[in-house]
Amino acid sequence: MELSGKVSLVTGAGSGIGRASALRLAEAGSDVAVLSRTEQEIEQLAAEITAFGRRALALTADVSRASEMEHACRRTHEELGAIDVVVANAGVNGVWAPLHELAPEDWDQTIAINLRGTFLTLRYAVPLMIGRGGSIIITSSINGTRTFTTAGASAYATAKAGQLAFGQMAALELAKHRIRANVICPGAIDTEIDENTKDSNREAAAVPVEYPEGQVPLTGGKPGNSAEVAELVLFLASDRSRHITGTPISIDGGQSLLV
Repeated sequence: MELSGKVSLVTGAGSGIGRASALRLAEAGSDVAVLSRTEQEIEQLAAEITAFGRRALALTADVSRASEMEHACRRTHEELGAIDVVVANAGVNGVWAPLHELAPEDWDQTIAINLRGTFLTLRYAVPLMIGRGGSIIITSSINGTRTFTTAGASAYATAKAGQLAFGQMAALELAKHRIRANVICPGAIDTEIDENTKDSNREAAAVPVEYPEGQVPLTGGKPGNSAEVAELVLFLASDRSRHITGTPISIDGGQSLLV
């Protein structure tokens, strides 16, 4: 119960990495505020967290809207008493298309959710963490930070690269407040994020890439899973990582070493 007495806020908690992380943090003793745009899935998750004997707060919000994130962070602080850990995980793949065919509004939506959403999460959570310290974990990707061969993913990769830069800026700025900020960069993970990917002639943007013996060397081509990423989240949330900040950590089974 290494997170006993702590309060965590997890965005994009309705499925995949966010859901697994919220449950793992609760298992480790944290009370958890879980945030998603889908009310039904987040209410169900809150009930599962309560079953661990932890307090849970279900929050429905759009991370790209400032007023909604300000309200969500304020409710977390008021109802659970603090914010010690922030997992800024909400994100979408968006539309993947050749950059000269990508509609400006599709670019804007991907940047708004993935990058602006991360900023807004920290913008309204950090003032409630100052004086207490804590840990921020941002979910980025190997796309845009280590690999650049995903056809048509220019908006997504740009947002993910921005999250890394933002996380490192935050780490330095917030160190005096004893707030750490780290960035996890998953590779292929078995989640539902592909369901919000819209392809639009992305094959026209493809550059031939040949992966030897599958694209994930450590597992013979099989993707990782959300539970494995959740273990990394728990490590970064805990005092075991107390001297780690501003660090990107790839969790991809060696996938990004191939390209």
